[in-house]
Amino acid sequence: MAIGKSEVRHIARLANLDFSDEEYDRFTHQLNAILEYVAQLDRLDTSAIEATSHAGSETGPLREDAAGGSISQEEALRNAPEPGRGHFKVPRVIG
Repeated sequence: MAIGKSEVRHIARLANLDFSDEEYDRFTHQLNAILEYVAQLDRLDTSAIEATSHAGSETGPLREDAAGGSISQEEALRNAPEPGRGHFKVPRVIG
């Protein structure tokens, strides 16, 4: 399954992106290389391979959750440039 330059332009438009003609050519080539690789993987015969949920059987060391010491709210806000009503006041991120 090959992807054409017009499809790459359509995808870019959906993502509100614009590229030069050279970039569209390069991305078309790269996407087709990726799709060809996926097609090769799809053609592999994996019927003799046992399914696994993950490659390794090792598990990480587990520890019991335990609450540790903490500092007071006043101490945490002591160096805040602009504390607001007991919280860190930060610039608005979303309009």
